[in-house]
Amino acid sequence: MTKNNNNEIDEDVEEVLDERINLADWEPKTDLGRRVKNGEFANISEVLRCPQPIREVEIIDYFLPNLREEIIDVTRVQRVTDSGRRMKFRVVTAVGNGDGFIGVGKAKGKEAGQTIRKSIERAKLNLKEIKRGCGSWECGCGEPHSVPFKVFGKCGSVRVTLKPAPKGTGLVSGEIAKKILDLAGIKDVYTHTEGHTRTSINFAFAVLDALDNTNRIKLKDSHIKELGIITGFVEAD
Repeated sequence: MTKNNNNEIDEDVEEVLDERINLADWEPKTDLGRRVKNGEFANISEVLRCPQPIREVEIIDYFLPNLREEIIDVTRVQRVTDSGRRMKFRVVTAVGNGDGFIGVGKAKGKEAGQTIRKSIERAKLNLKEIKRGCGSWECGCGEPHSVPFKVFGKCGSVRVTLKPAPKGTGLVSGEIAKKILDLAGIKDVYTHTEGHTRTSINFAFAVLDALDNTNRIKLKDSHIKELGIITGFVEAD
């Protein structure tokens, strides 16, 4: 990719990340959207537990207006057809509030700006609520700074293991995992990876899968109290 193309992509990234949806003009098109605008839900946690799927990005922006957005990867891909080579952009993005909510999305398109927007929208619609805690036997502070227990995630050939780490360790991981873990609100963690981790799409979704798997383990009340486990926000609404 040429230097001029890189500059154009950087400009598109800055322009998209500076955009904000005006919720005052939002007219819900789904039943869940109308219920949200009518005030039937107190917070985003209740919406995510609702059996109805989230089809509108505005629902996420309604409850989490300060979501941070990160571009994980922007690459040019091509497909050879009878008429020649067709070039497209492939974008992987992550969104999170740094406090228990994280989403990853991917998209392809002919223009960088539109593809980034589509990827961010898909990341918001793929938002996950995760558990955090202090699962390290070396720490025992009871604060939600790490994962509460060892969890595994996979996507394609990539396998990711997240292990609890004592306070002050930081994020011992690659750059892609660091971005996603930071957006999720994880401060300290050990990671172990296997497979083709240079495949940014699979690596990002494997980390997301590992974080989502914190919700799949049943816990006793005594364990929740001992490990300081919380779901979603540190301070519930």
